[in-house]
Amino acid sequence: MSVLPLNENELRNQAPALFTEEPHYDVSDKYHFVSTIDVISEIKSLNWYPVSVEQSSVKDEDKEGYQRHLVRFRHFDDLLNPQENAVELLLFNSHDRSTAFSISAGIYRFVCSNGLVIAESVFESYKIKHIGDRYNDIQTAIDKITSFKPQLQHKINSFESITLSQAEQESFARSSLPLRFEKHLEVDIKDLLVPHRDEDIKDDLYTTLNVIQENLLRGNISGVNNVTGRKFTSREITSIGKDVDVNQGLWDIAERIASIKQPEMALAA
Repeated sequence: MSVLPLNENELRNQAPALFTEEPHYDVSDKYHFVSTIDVISEIKSLNWYPVSVEQSSVKDEDKEGYQRHLVRFRHFDDLLNPQENAVELLLFNSHDRSTAFSISAGIYRFVCSNGLVIAESVFESYKIKHIGDRYNDIQTAIDKITSFKPQLQHKINSFESITLSQAEQESFARSSLPLRFEKHLEVDIKDLLVPHRDEDIKDDLYTTLNVIQENLLRGNISGVNNVTGRKFTSREITSIGKDVDVNQGLWDIAERIASIKQPEMALAA
């Protein structure tokens, strides 16, 4: 269950955009460039270490090296003593104005290697300005996520304590469909509830959230296009933006379910 931080060579091989040293030529003169790899070094100095990285594919080759990228960090304590779930720091950036420089909160679930992204209704993304005292901005954001860790772990425990009936699980799956499928694409919601490991054969809210998330993201869900009548099979989501939208949408649905099943939890939040 242990994991080692990525070294500089691994970062460079997996996401060269992290090392870009100037903005795309198409940005305005008002744009103030911030080097992602410099920020990674600053975050590491605050005891958060990069454990995974990805960058978006580009249709326009001219944007290669400037595209959106995501770096996930884990705290030194969680690397030293890994638990079932780890709170992560998510850094988003691009060098072509396509993505705001921001830090968000996430959860890594070791049993399925799923990386959740917390909805902004729970933890608001902290935007890092391209001007001003960048180090203080970053330190403030990291301090905020660090202080939020116990609250987030309590949230996970609360979700795990909420049992869902089969009908409620299906309602969760049905509510999640618009996050991935357009209205004319019909799928069997029960396919979204199929677990892929014994550890996920449970009926609690947190496990249901993770099972649906995995099925939406990994694809291989069959359905019918009601406009053309053709059958289709969903593909794995590889877009950083779509991945985040699905994750945050699922977390929002889980929050609404929790507020119905345990109103006192919503009042305490």
